[in-house]
Amino acid sequence: MLNIQQLHASIEDKEILQGIDLRVNAGEVHAIMGHNGAGKSTLSAVLAGKPGYTVTQGSVTFCGKDMLAMSPEERSHNGFFLSFQYPVEIQGVSNINFLKMAVAQKRKYLGLPELSAAEFLKKIRECAALVEMEQSFLSRSVNTGFSGGEKKRNEILQMAMLEPKLAMLDETDSGLDIDALRVVANGINRLRNANNAIILITHYQRLLDYIVPDFVHIIEQGKIVKTGDKSLALELEEKGYQAVV
Repeated sequence: MLNIQQLHASIEDKEILQGIDLRVNAGEVHAIMGHNGAGKSTLSAVLAGKPGYTVTQGSVTFCGKDMLAMSPEERSHNGFFLSFQYPVEIQGVSNINFLKMAVAQKRKYLGLPELSAAEFLKKIRECAALVEMEQSFLSRSVNTGFSGGEKKRNEILQMAMLEPKLAMLDETDSGLDIDALRVVANGINRLRNANNAIILITHYQRLLDYIVPDFVHIIEQGKIVKTGDKSLALELEEKGYQAVV
């Protein structure tokens, strides 16, 4: 599904990614861990096509296509989803209208018929229930006045509505209390299937207690320096990066 080879990328002439190699197949969950500044969020930004980042070397293939040649919109329409570490607020645009437009644009790109009003309402209500979100939140402006936990639930609601092939979740556990973490993790687990894949960027083992990864990767200085199974995250929690890497 995703094949990254020797990816180098910089921002403002400072090289951050220094040779990332990563392969993600359908049905897999990968966790990426590392110190602040190691390159985790830069990797997500580059894959999403965020302006300001320059790829200087390497390749990224997504579902057989050159991902780096796509616009951010094309990456999304082809099935890539990124949840932000700090979800943005969009005043004056309701959740329901935002998602209606996003779903309609993706279906149009894929040559699929637009959902009827009844079909869309049924789907968004089911997805809101998945993350235990009250129906009243659907009419509120996107993330405006939401708590940290509510913003993260809203991200997973968007993921559920868009049904991506590959979801990259950047510190989706950041700022969540135990109850909110459980709800968000349960929503993610229920969206997992054999045809999609998930990449979790996290600092903490606690998220991986709820969402068990197939692979754990440690990034240091813009490279993946160690890969293991879920036990690697437990080892990090116990010993720290210096002892493990």
